[in-house]
Amino acid sequence: MDVVTAPARILAHKQAIAKHLEKVKPGKSGGFREYSEDAMTAELPPVRLVDMRQELKAGNRSVFSRALQESLGAVLEARQQAILFLNRRGAATYVFCRDCGYVMRCPRCDEAPLTFHRVNRALFCHRCGYKRQQPKTCPECKSSRIRYYGMGTEQVEEEVLALFPHARTLRWDRDTTKEKGSHEIILRHFANHQADVLVGTQMLAKGLDLPLVTLVGVISADVSLGLPDYRTGERAFQILAQVAGRAGRGVLGGRVIVQTYQPEHYAIQAAAEHDFASFYIEEIRFRTQHSLPPFRRLARLLYIDPVNERGEREAQKLAKALRLHIREKALGATEILGPTPPFFNRVDGRYRWQLLIRSPDPVRLLEDFAVPRPWLVDIDPVSTL
Repeated sequence: MDVVTAPARILAHKQAIAKHLEKVKPGKSGGFREYSEDAMTAELPPVRLVDMRQELKAGNRSVFSRALQESLGAVLEARQQAILFLNRRGAATYVFCRDCGYVMRCPRCDEAPLTFHRVNRALFCHRCGYKRQQPKTCPECKSSRIRYYGMGTEQVEEEVLALFPHARTLRWDRDTTKEKGSHEIILRHFANHQADVLVGTQMLAKGLDLPLVTLVGVISADVSLGLPDYRTGERAFQILAQVAGRAGRGVLGGRVIVQTYQPEHYAIQAAAEHDFASFYIEEIRFRTQHSLPPFRRLARLLYIDPVNERGEREAQKLAKALRLHIREKALGATEILGPTPPFFNRVDGRYRWQLLIRSPDPVRLLEDFAVPRPWLVDIDPVSTL
């Protein structure tokens, strides 16, 4: 990601955005040329999609589908290994009062629910690092009926041990790998079969070659699909494809079980079928329809201020100036989107406002336009959240 501060310091966009869809172009024969380090032709394990809506209808309220429970039991009985993937840390994704509905949120990041971590008996904000002790009563109504909702890696590990008390588990996420060398220690223990089940987040997606791993379970493939960022489908496909590749890398073979509430989503379907081409077709259709990269480029202008109203005023002022500049330069294919607060509107006590420039060449627009301080300019942003 290129981040520069204005005014007039717009760097030439030289760095390629590796492994993004913009690096995949149609081939001359109508096929696809894929710029990927992973060999798409390698033998890949079968993937089973489990519709968690049907699990609920059948009365199964566990975080594990019946298919995943059975497969875990078989793997443990055969003294093999399993990896369980969930791209979310903690034991509960938010904490609320059952009487008044109050949700525990970060005081510095308004929209961010605090995540409960059972080991520390504390609530954390994963954006700014804010921490508070586990509440005994509701701060709003003083009720003691506090409920912990959602799931994270800690809860998944606990569920494994509840179902299989003799299973040896390890957890690999940012909370367990803070110390220097902790990644290597966890991986070495698992590679030496000192644990049967490895539970982790996106960190697990790359670089593991473990021949005893014959099962990969994706606890929830839907975690990021609802986010308002155009790359969510791409990221979901990429992560699922990488995680699925962790199973069956030895002579024992393997299988993958993907749990989802959206089994019909094209990214999940394509990842389950190891079908990059069908994913590409659907994703390109979506991006063509909405004039998104690679058909147009984006630039993100971000304003951060402790006073929300001032941030909004500055964003409106810059949007007006940019639209005037576009008319004067006769850049008909360039447009300004916003201003809007991004998805993460308040982080660490400061409010954020953004403008998006959608253009064949946003750098050209900004070359002779002095974006005032303290605006941040990000050409070809990796995320707009």
